[in-house]
Amino acid sequence: AALATLEVIEEEGLLDRAAELGAYLKNGLIDLQRSHPCLGEVRGLGLFLGATLVQVDNPTQPDPRRAEAVMYESLSRGLSFKTTMGNTLTLTPPLTVLESEIDRALEILDASLAVT
Repeated sequence: AALATLEVIEEEGLLDRAAELGAYLKNGLIDLQRSHPCLGEVRGLGLFLGATLVQVDNPTQPDPRRAEAVMYESLSRGLSFKTTMGNTLTLTPPLTVLESEIDRALEILDASLAVT
């Protein structure tokens, strides 16, 4: 079964897809940094990304309260993700995600950051 899974991953170009869509999502998160100073470092590989939330008045300090508020606000708008290490939004969409779904996720995250 494991070998068959690896064959599907290779045949369907899932690694390339993860790299391409991961870069698309990462660039979208970086764009959000311009309008949301609470959005700190964006990092990750492929479709496994994290974005830290920091205190606006002291960007070297994490902001776990805001991270939790953003997570719940996003959830109320239809976007589910988790937080790790208190202040890192962890985004892990499936390999089947569409660009339009990433765009919608970024819109929800943008709106959630704006109201928290």
